[in-house]
Amino acid sequence: MNSLNKINLIVGFDQREAIAYHVFCQTIIDRATMPVQFLPLAENMLGKYEEVHTDGSNRFIYSRFLTPYLMDFSGWAIFADGDMVCQADISELWALRDESKAVQVVQHAYKTKVAKKYLGNKNEDYPRKNWSSLILWNCGHPKNAILTPDFIQYHSGSYLHRFSWLEDDLIGGLDAEWNWLAIEYPENPKAKLIHYTLGTPCFKDYENESMSNLWKMSYTRANEGFD
Repeated sequence: MNSLNKINLIVGFDQREAIAYHVFCQTIIDRATMPVQFLPLAENMLGKYEEVHTDGSNRFIYSRFLTPYLMDFSGWAIFADGDMVCQADISELWALRDESKAVQVVQHAYKTKVAKKYLGNKNEDYPRKNWSSLILWNCGHPKNAILTPDFIQYHSGSYLHRFSWLEDDLIGGLDAEWNWLAIEYPENPKAKLIHYTLGTPCFKDYENESMSNLWKMSYTRANEGFD
């Protein structure tokens, strides 16, 4: 199958909220009209990459930048955090690929409402915050060839999450509907992709927060088949 006839979806995986990964994938499966190839971004699957960074609120905060490497620097892929619910056909996002861009992201410009998020992690403001939580990657773009395991291991979070290896005109924009931040943004139950960035409703501190009902419905759907 031609690589452009299927969607390559790299999804962040952290065992501390493993259920979030499975719920998100269920929402993709339910609505997709094209074949989707899932790759969980789990540490034990990353081959030569060894995580040496000691900061970060989840286990894939740096390894997401391995996406072009994992795709053999060819074709396209979507990276998404696992703490999301997709309410649209993911092929709609796939159709937005722009060969003139190295990446395409929702270019958030906001100040967070809270100082801490799930599991007591710090939640600080910084430039281009949450841009890297949903990335449409042009894996074959020459500027992304620099993203080897060694390069990512020894560059800072601020450098990577701000896409500092790219000129600004190579960072394409996406509509905010494709990375709608629960709690941080007003309720938008019709958003194409809801991101529970402060904490998925699987955590008790967030089980009744903004748009948690949509995540819970997706959770129920993912558990079909159990008595």
